[in-house]
Amino acid sequence: MIHHLWDIALYKPFVNALVFLVSIVPGGDVGIAVILLTLIVKTILFPLSQRSIEGQSKMKILEPDLKKIKESGASKEEQAKMTMELYKKHNANPFAGCLLVLIQLPIILALYYVFYKGLNFDSSMFYNFVHSPEKINMNFLGLLNIGHKSLILAILAGVSQFFQAYFMPKPTVSSNKDSKNQSFQDNFAKSMNMQMKYVLPFFITFIAYRISGAVALYWITSNIFAIGQQIYANKKHEKMSAIIVK
Repeated sequence: MIHHLWDIALYKPFVNALVFLVSIVPGGDVGIAVILLTLIVKTILFPLSQRSIEGQSKMKILEPDLKKIKESGASKEEQAKMTMELYKKHNANPFAGCLLVLIQLPIILALYYVFYKGLNFDSSMFYNFVHSPEKINMNFLGLLNIGHKSLILAILAGVSQFFQAYFMPKPTVSSNKDSKNQSFQDNFAKSMNMQMKYVLPFFITFIAYRISGAVALYWITSNIFAIGQQIYANKKHEKMSAIIVK
């Protein structure tokens, strides 16, 4: 039942969208179609992902106030009340970011699965108004065959993942440099940041190379879009921070 709903609601629409794009792209360049489909989906999801990023930014700005509440010595009930009042005052929701990410996740996974499963277009999956492309060109820009493994694209996927992590907001940790006196939350935040920046890019490079150039191209496009979105969000974060501080 779930698999059937997955195919109807997500996988099949993406396959048909990719086939349609291949049919209208000059020369039937599948690589360009992969980039276009990724950009279209990311653009549609932009409002959700942007709200998620802005929600996280707002929570980061409120961290000093939340820390003061924790160190106030008030009872847990009073701390909870003051925390809720703080959230209400600044219209912040600590769970909004997670909820919006969960909404996006099935769509992103379905898009990834289209490229992961392979670009063997099965006409039985097509809608009545979608026809097989007259030409299917797997050589992206006439340079790289994205139907096979591509070390160049895999490396670029890893590099773009690194820069995406680089532009993400840095975790706020205690000013105490003694790791023994830092909280578990501080150490966990630092560890996650290090893994996102240095471990995940190698993992993405490995996965992208093991599967195909199409998956690598998807990761590159998605990461570049995310980098631009994060830079835009960082600028808004600075303005938001100035407003809240005032």
